[in-house]
Amino acid sequence: MRDILPALSRWYAGGKPFALATVVAVSQSAPRGPGAAMAVGPDDEVVGSVSGGCVEAAVFELAKEVLADGEARLETFGYSDEDAFAVGLTCGGSITLLVRDVSPRTDPSFGAVAGAVAAHRPVTVATVTDGPARRGAALAVWPDAVGGSLGSEGLDTAVTADARGELAQGVTMLRHYGPDGGRREDAVTVFLHSFAPPPRMLVFGAIDYAAAVARIGAFLGYRVTVCDARPVFATPRRFPEGVEVVVDWPHRYLRDTETDARTVICVLTHDPKFDVPLLEEALRRPAAYIGAMGSRRTHDDRAKRLREAGLGTPELTRLRSPVGLDLGARTPEEVAVSVAAEIVALRWGGSGAPLTDIAGAIHHS
Repeated sequence: MRDILPALSRWYAGGKPFALATVVAVSQSAPRGPGAAMAVGPDDEVVGSVSGGCVEAAVFELAKEVLADGEARLETFGYSDEDAFAVGLTCGGSITLLVRDVSPRTDPSFGAVAGAVAAHRPVTVATVTDGPARRGAALAVWPDAVGGSLGSEGLDTAVTADARGELAQGVTMLRHYGPDGGRREDAVTVFLHSFAPPPRMLVFGAIDYAAAVARIGAFLGYRVTVCDARPVFATPRRFPEGVEVVVDWPHRYLRDTETDARTVICVLTHDPKFDVPLLEEALRRPAAYIGAMGSRRTHDDRAKRLREAGLGTPELTRLRSPVGLDLGARTPEEVAVSVAAEIVALRWGGSGAPLTDIAGAIHHS
């Protein structure tokens, strides 16, 4: 839903109701995961997607019904073997959607939620999908505040505690509660949709390849920062809008920057005086991915220097160098695709092999 929030915020600020369809559960090979969203707003304008095109037409009609009567709907769409052309998911899976109307009257906290997401502040939206509580009721939970209600104080208290516990990890899932907050599998079902701050991508070296890597990193949802010690190269006009550009020595900037298990670090400086102290710092801190550009000869020299600096095998095995997957890439844009492919494969456990050569499930757990 993060991608469509600008349009939703605009509608909400103008007092224009819209229907929000959110994927709350999936099974088998569904094309979009929980949290994917589509909205129908004024003049039948549609933003977002819940299935990549399989069921959007049916969801549009469902959204129009919700806007007409204000009653939230819970609907499951799946593939039909009897009629492959009927509404369904041709990939063979199924998705369950919650469709609810949103406006300042029905959801007074939505504007604050949208503002928090835009400002990279963590927030979880808890919404009733089924059970004795009102379907579509929403509760917004921040680390230090709460907005809205699910209908009872006990339920609000229990959901708030769970939402804050999952917020740091950005977990999105269904949970079950008793009407007053106790644990019961047959009672109120609540969808917890957590908006953790986007993961960071730190790109070091403001060369032409960096602009392409920054662009694809932003496309993948990362908050991108480009850092270089040379002010003639580290200028905002050379990089996509929204990318932070910092003039500083790379190792010094990284030393003063917090990283976590989701952070991606791309070292494109291609110069030992930058690379070695930077990688010495990077390989000793948490990160999901650390990649460095350069030839195999450059990598061997770099690894030798890092060992002389005191790094051992456990640290050096974290380094992806030469950076990227073997796609035969040559241009900056092609290299950026290669780097992004390696980051995605590492994140989800993909092999990087052609899907046509692999049997079994396409989407990894």
